Amino acid sequence: MKAAVYYETGAPDVFSYEDVPDPRLRPKSVLIRVGAVAIQGGDVLHRAGGDLATHPHIVGYQAAGIIEAVGEAVTGLHPGQKAVATMPFGSHAELVSVPPQAVYVVPDSMDVKVAACIPVEFGTAHDCLFEFGGLRAGETVLVQAGASGVGLAAVQLAKRAGATVLATASSDERVERLAEFGCDHGINYLKHDLAAETFRFTKGHGADLVVDSVGGKTLEASVAALAYRGRIAWVGSAGRESDPPQLSGIMQKNASIHGVFLGAEFAAQPDRTRRILGEVIERVATGDLRVVVDRAFPLSEAAEAHRYIESRQAFGRVVLVP
Repeated sequence: MKAAVYYETGAPDVFSYEDVPDPRLRPKSVLIRVGAVAIQGGDVLHRAGGDLATHPHIVGYQAAGIIEAVGEAVTGLHPGQKAVATMPFGSHAELVSVPPQAVYVVPDSMDVKVAACIPVEFGTAHDCLFEFGGLRAGETVLVQAGASGVGLAAVQLAKRAGATVLATASSDERVERLAEFGCDHGINYLKHDLAAETFRFTKGHGADLVVDSVGGKTLEASVAALAYRGRIAWVGSAGRESDPPQLSGIMQKNASIHGVFLGAEFAAQPDRTRRILGEVIERVATGDLRVVVDRAFPLSEAAEAHRYIESRQAFGRVVLVP
């Protein structure tokens, strides 16, 4: 099969498009012919400096396609079904082999590019808001990086749960587009002081809950924007800053920060996460929730796709198509 691989971490140019051995079909695995890869923020970070589990390494947490074969011990899945799957690595390829518990069947009518952008994005947002964020109707949510895959999912889920939604983006155009998805007040963080704008929009109250996938100085701004006894769901370090954030402001507000990692929940709470993702897939299928695909690149152009993501121009997910 063809895959986008690298032999060392670094800039997007480390990618090479090569022939590599097909993944093995084991008794308890499912082989999927990949139709679309949703590039995750973690994929970009891993390519830039993560550990190489294989040599050459195929990065990537999530892909969708058609089930090509199932192992002899697998039940409930069969060749020909359209599905999306999560994995620790390996999505940037024409084929993936994954355990059945990582596979989610989607309707035949669903675009494979849309399917590729659901589990990590909406599962992460759902956990940030509800499982760990404790969101209640009537509260105010601030979503950092609102135009990202997780950000757009969080904006929609929070609005439909009865929250007032604030979200940040890096341009006025992207801020305006957020309104289509339920954002009540958008904030261009390059132009405005985030905390000041948050307190202005909330009449001095602040944000009850912040979903922060950026970390670093942005996490410091999230603390500053919090209401008294507010909560932060911290889900990543997309800002790629090496210096740890200064978070002493949490104490003055008797506030809290909860780290969120969906991958750990897949292992620790599989029944809960499968139920939630099943519901989310259905809501996307019916149009209640929307997936936004900003651009699609050929798999052979993985380097260009990663470079585009790092330019921070994307609104929604960037996908690769083998």
